[in-house]
Amino acid sequence: MVTRATACPCGSGRPYEDCCAPVHRGAATAATAEALMRSRFSAFALGDADYLRHSWHSRTRPARVQLDPGTRWTRLEVLETGQGGLFDSTGTVRFRAHYREGGRAGVLAERSRFAREEGRWVYLDALPE
Repeated sequence: MVTRATACPCGSGRPYEDCCAPVHRGAATAATAEALMRSRFSAFALGDADYLRHSWHSRTRPARVQLDPGTRWTRLEVLETGQGGLFDSTGTVRFRAHYREGGRAGVLAERSRFAREEGRWVYLDALPE
């Protein structure tokens, strides 16, 4: 259960309620591509499939987002960001997302692409790492 004082899963060091929660609830938008990446990781960690679908670009958005209940997302490492700032229209974030599945640790390494759609950052797709 996530409480007001619970650290945000995105690894920012801030409480969830002051970090990704407002973005998940639609009360705020991610200011940068990295902020959107962090909010999406938190959504994976918290099992928020609706937010993940909502934060996907309309051109690449799947009809449904199904999360594996056996996968527990544990830590995010942002390695590099390219563009994706306040005045950019596209950006990339290279990251490692750590997880546990079936008692084993794993890492997903990816370079995600983001774009602005209707003024807000959305996930576009992933580039090979």
